[in-house]
Amino acid sequence: MSTTVTIKGQVTLPKKVREAAGIKPGDKVEVRATGSGGVYIEKAGKTDDYKARLYALAEKRLIKDDLTTDEIMKELRGDPSEDPAL
Repeated sequence: MSTTVTIKGQVTLPKKVREAAGIKPGDKVEVRATGSGGVYIEKAGKTDDYKARLYALAEKRLIKDDLTTDEIMKELRGDPSEDPAL
């Protein structure tokens, strides 16, 4: 899908894009440039919801920050000393 930027710098978002993002007339959107030269547009507040979910997960302590990297690898992959010889 392509659209044209007006002289005023305005862009019309195609209907399918607006529907997919849940953007309705009058809604605020956040616009950011990406490192690769693209543009990211999302309904305002979505990032806040995502951050809140991440912080809620962090509170559950699913990530064990008291383990070393070697201990985490051993937990995920098993003890390499127990691997059968090739």
